[in-house]
Amino acid sequence: MITRTVSQIASMCGAYRKGGNGELTVSGVMTDTRAAGSGQLFVPLAGERFDGHDYALQAVSSGAKAMLWQKGREVPAELTRMDMPLLMVKDTLEALQQLASAYRSELPVRVIGITGSNGKTTTKDMTAALLSASYRVLKTEGNLNNQIGLPLTLLKMDEDTEVAVLEMGMSGFGEIELLTKLAHPDAAIITNIGDAHMLQLGSREGIAKAKLEIALGLGDEGLLLYHGDEPLLREGLSRMALSAGIQLKTFGLGSGNEWSPDRIALDPFGSSFAALNNRKSSSVGMVHIPVPGKHNISNALAAVAVARYFGVPGESMAESFKSLKLTGMRIEPSRAYNEAIILNDSYNANPTATRAAIDLVAGLQDIARRWIVIGDMLELGPDEIAMHREIGAYLSDDKAEGLLTYGPLSAHIATAANDSMPRAAQAGRIRHFEDQLELAAWLRSELTAEDLVLVKGSRGMRMEQVVQALEKR
Repeated sequence: MITRTVSQIASMCGAYRKGGNGELTVSGVMTDTRAAGSGQLFVPLAGERFDGHDYALQAVSSGAKAMLWQKGREVPAELTRMDMPLLMVKDTLEALQQLASAYRSELPVRVIGITGSNGKTTTKDMTAALLSASYRVLKTEGNLNNQIGLPLTLLKMDEDTEVAVLEMGMSGFGEIELLTKLAHPDAAIITNIGDAHMLQLGSREGIAKAKLEIALGLGDEGLLLYHGDEPLLREGLSRMALSAGIQLKTFGLGSGNEWSPDRIALDPFGSSFAALNNRKSSSVGMVHIPVPGKHNISNALAAVAVARYFGVPGESMAESFKSLKLTGMRIEPSRAYNEAIILNDSYNANPTATRAAIDLVAGLQDIARRWIVIGDMLELGPDEIAMHREIGAYLSDDKAEGLLTYGPLSAHIATAANDSMPRAAQAGRIRHFEDQLELAAWLRSELTAEDLVLVKGSRGMRMEQVVQALEKR
């Protein structure tokens, strides 16, 4: 983590010191006094419902040794009496971001930025795992991928960190541009373009434009690795004025990409494939990832491509994939109370990701009955009802034997599926529920040990509660 004197930090973030000892050393940064450590810099952030300045004394109790402070804010008398070093800035969030960017520029670290509509976290986990075979790696924890989380991640880097793998999320235009210009990545990955944030960005073209902002922070000799099966990314890149030194490489399921898979084998607990470099007529060899689905093979290809770019040997990648630990609720396999297979994909949902999850289930063999459990897909904008109906129409009796839905929007999935899944409808296996526990109870009564259940839904629907109810013995 960052370790600097108060005076050095003031210089790095454009602050002036008020009180305290400028030679005092602080280690680490905290914005939440409930998760603090001794000797840190406290950054009081202000939101619509809170103001971190109000918690300054709690920060002292938690071990803060210095603080950023917004100019014009009254300083509590207790801070003045204890001669707390206050670094006065116009805006504490902007100062935090400036500090993180300055710290990144002082270290000989190489940075990889990852964005996309789906698969960011899985690709981040895979990339970090592969690079860890050859480098000291720091990666984004959880989903700390926004204007606050990314700077905090940069400031957690130790001086000897060799590679940082940073997830970059957004909900509107300009946000990825801000993050990439803070992190200055040496390589960037765009996993795909889906339907997430359609409400804010208006169209898939708008989503592609927002994701492509990641290229604006690349250095003159950086690498941009993007999903080559997505024409919107190719079209968007053709309109961007990128440095001639930036390398453009593609990955995807199509053989026209620089990196593509061969000899794919899927099961409910993982996927195997050979990673082919089509331009160099070479292969990394067979690898196995502990997560099913062709879309996750695509994510793994991105990780393989960037790891190879960084010089990681193919045999090291295969070993790293074997011990890979992924962030939860992304096609996470588990067992129900009766040993039926559950695929927990309840972290988030949009139409693109939901269709990919359905395709995954449809391709699995030796399953008695495949149950699809879907909650509402949120933040889709004015066409949200039509998008839910399209998911219902996308289903068929060949893809699943049962469909259970939860939430007002997902009722439209069930309605459309009554036409697209006539056998399931006739058997009474298409049902809509207004209560999660009722859904889980009904499914428990129907489930056999040879069945498989996919659970999918937006984060706000908390579909993991269905998973927990099915797992409970």
